[in-house]
Amino acid sequence: MKTIEILRSIFLNIRANKIRVFLTMLGVIIGTLTIIIVVGIGKGGEQTVQEQFKKLSAQTVNIMKSREYNKTEQLKLEDLPKLEELEHVERAGAVIRASADISYGSVTESASVQGQSASIQDINNINVLYGNFITDEDGVKRKKVIVLGYSLAELLFGEDVSQALDQKVSVKGRKYQVVGILNQEGDSGTGESVDDSAIVPIKIAESYLSGRGSMLAFVVKASDIDSVDLAITELTQYILELTETEGAYNIMDAGSRLTTALESASTMANLLIGVAAVVLVVGGIGIMNVLLVSVRERTREIGILKSIGSKRQDIIKEFLLEAVIISLIGGLIGVVLSFITIPIVLYLGLLVVQSIEGILLGLLFSVATGVFFGVYPAIKASKLKPIDALNYEG
Repeated sequence: MKTIEILRSIFLNIRANKIRVFLTMLGVIIGTLTIIIVVGIGKGGEQTVQEQFKKLSAQTVNIMKSREYNKTEQLKLEDLPKLEELEHVERAGAVIRASADISYGSVTESASVQGQSASIQDINNINVLYGNFITDEDGVKRKKVIVLGYSLAELLFGEDVSQALDQKVSVKGRKYQVVGILNQEGDSGTGESVDDSAIVPIKIAESYLSGRGSMLAFVVKASDIDSVDLAITELTQYILELTETEGAYNIMDAGSRLTTALESASTMANLLIGVAAVVLVVGGIGIMNVLLVSVRERTREIGILKSIGSKRQDIIKEFLLEAVIISLIGGLIGVVLSFITIPIVLYLGLLVVQSIEGILLGLLFSVATGVFFGVYPAIKASKLKPIDALNYEG
């Protein structure tokens, strides 16, 4: 049989059983659509992570005490100058994180209040929109000054955040003078937004804000991107000599954090793709059932074809092509539906990125489903003996 004749026979059969074929396609349509959306969610997740981390310098290294380590020999603020003396370290800073209510007049907002050394501004690329950043001298002179994130200043003082300068806000019962307003940045890549935070001198935070469980963390900027690994080696050695304990502090550079976050997003996407593949398997089983029914209904037709000289491979080709065509059409419908569904998902607030990879993966899975589940019915049809097929009464 010529391929054109086989295709004509397939489309005649599909048209004669269009309702049944469409119901069979549903599993493939849903599976393909799901794969495209899942890949889009994964791409969206990666894009979000990259957006969050792009504000961090690739030269940044974070140092945090391990929760298991509780000896007295620990990194202190006094170690910052020593860290900066290391060959491949340019700047070193420290941070204490706490939570507190910040009040101005009748307005009170809960916020993350960070005690920071002045060097953190350079290390974390913090930009001040109005006023000035804190200085180390502020801490030495015990000045209660505070820098507000843009969103926090907006909540406390209204749309014109510049009005906050030189005003006094209350934090845990103490008055702090606002000396600066940060530029609006969005997520900083650390899991929290600087827009919703407030910053005070680190010595002030140690005295008045840090409570039980507060942890002093250190941030170091390597001399250049190529020196990050060397800086980590020097820091590890310095901390080991100080604590005499392996793993007393966790040291991680921004690049590793980005890689870890991207791996997490990718793992979740792969897990969801697995779920979508299960949906396609269910659709494939439907295709196989329809083809097996088709073999039974077309037994006499198969007998006639074999009696007039059709070869076994012709029969296999016809049923296999039918399975592939059904799954491919289902996959294409799934692709078309994805262009309608993804904007709806975006409107609902979930970031989904339409991609060629998602479309190709969806179509690949749909065609593979047709091939896999079409093989058995095709082989079964090809094994029918002409005489038995012609005598089949159905």
